[in-house]
Amino acid sequence: MKPALLVLAAGMGSRYGGLKQIDGLGPNGETIMDYSIFDAIGAGFGKVVFVIRKDFEQEFREKILSKYEGHIDVEVVFQSINSLPEGFRCPDERTKPWGPAHAVIMADKAIDVPFAVINSDDFYGRNSFEVIGKELMQPAKRPGDYCMVGFRVGNTMTENGGVNRGVCQVQNGCLTSVVECKGIAYNEQHDIVYKDAEGVSHSLDANVPVSMNMWGFTPDYFELATREFTKFLSEKIDKPNSEQVIPDVADTLIKSGEATIKVLDTDSRWFGVTYAEDRPGVVEKFAELHRKGVYPDKLFK
Repeated sequence: MKPALLVLAAGMGSRYGGLKQIDGLGPNGETIMDYSIFDAIGAGFGKVVFVIRKDFEQEFREKILSKYEGHIDVEVVFQSINSLPEGFRCPDERTKPWGPAHAVIMADKAIDVPFAVINSDDFYGRNSFEVIGKELMQPAKRPGDYCMVGFRVGNTMTENGGVNRGVCQVQNGCLTSVVECKGIAYNEQHDIVYKDAEGVSHSLDANVPVSMNMWGFTPDYFELATREFTKFLSEKIDKPNSEQVIPDVADTLIKSGEATIKVLDTDSRWFGVTYAEDRPGVVEKFAELHRKGVYPDKLFK
């Protein structure tokens, strides 16, 4: 059974300053998503589901989906701030999406096989798709048997500002906790540092594993995630900037004993366009990958 790939493409791109999901960064105008889909096909994935906002559906279909015809099955689902469980109503002043954990739930009716979750604006590298694809194709995956690709934090940094990462604790190859840390950045000494919620500064070794939102789940995850999102709304629906991230859900399920999350190692080096200043460097990196033959002249012919 081929796994599915769930691509989270509904983000607002506020720090970048535009719809980076459809920004052409490759030599022939390829988007970061194009490289992810190309690598996923090579790794044995059989379907791609995109979570997008309804307001850019037409442009997304014309610029993105059309090129995948004949290569892999695709489906689109929509994330809206008004798509809430029964009994909840979005506050009138709310404009911010509810976060990545909510975006995953939107694909409940579109996926019935083991699936990987990725961000649309992150380049993960071929090896990461190979390792998670192989894991998801293992027979007899039990409910709650999940996985994630653990990137080394030093391979996920940008020189242009802070980044948010799920910092992982791992024991016997499995995740024991994951904490979303915001504003991870280089200091003047080029050490990797961040501040916690109390404003206390911490340093991170470059090899510490972090989540880049590359998760592997079985379909039972949707029910558990919906339950956790309902709890989240009960506590934070009136906070206009609140959002639920996947590491929060994963950490809860690990601690409750409902999930075991295997951490898959990769030496892939992440890059992406968190900030507009990242764009020139990403364009050059893709050009170099094509020059080296890692990718063909045209990904989808």
